[in-house]
Formats: sequence, C-alpha cells, structure tokens
Amino acid sequence: EVQLVESGGGLVQPGGSLRLSCAASGFSFRNYAMIWLRQAPGKGLEWVSRISGGGLTYYKGSVTGRFTISRDNNKNMVYLQMNNLKTEDTGVYYCARNEDWEKGAAPVGQGTQVTVSS
Repeated sequence: EVQLVESGGGLVQPGGSLRLSCAASGFSFRNYAMIWLRQAPGKGLEWVSRISGGGLTYYKGSVTGRFTISRDNNKNMVYLQMNNLKTEDTGVYYCARNEDWEKGAAPVGQGTQVTVSS
C-alpha cells in the first residue's frame, strides 16, 4: 500500500521560508518521479514541482527561483524548500507519485497546511 506522509507546514510571514517533507513507503521509491501539489482555499489542486528518480527537477513558473525540490532515495523522502514565500503560496501541500497524478488519482496523504500571512 502506497503511503505518503507530509509534514513541515505552518504559519509564516511573507518573505519567510518553510521546508516541507514527505515520507514515502509501500513502493520502490527510487523508481518513481515524485511531485508536490497544492490546493489553495476554494480552488482545485495544482501542480507545483516534480523530481525524477534521478533528480531532474521541474517547477511551476510562479515558484521558479523560490522553491527547491529534492529527494533522498536512501531515506525514501522528498522535500520542498520554500523561500521568499508569498500570500498566494497559501494552501494545503501534498506529495504524490507523478504517475498517479497523471492518471487522475487524488493524493493519498493528509497534506500539510502552509499559511503565508502577515
């Protein structure tokens, strides 16, 4: 059974930083591209960033230069370092396997709340 547990969210002022973590289990982690998604209040899920099994990274335009995705295949962990946070970054953040997202599957984890507010 695929399990993904997100953590690291919180309340931060604009311009601040947070580091999100996602612990993965139940599948061969290193063989899967992983993504971060987010859901702003009242809106649908949107893709934020992707990292391949080998470490190639991709970002949504609005977070490029501010967010950094990374992974540790030995620990089955994926991370999202978020710097210079903006109010529009507020939302619930989820990690997921890229192929599940492409198949239209909903995130399996509970997500972690990020609130950017002064």
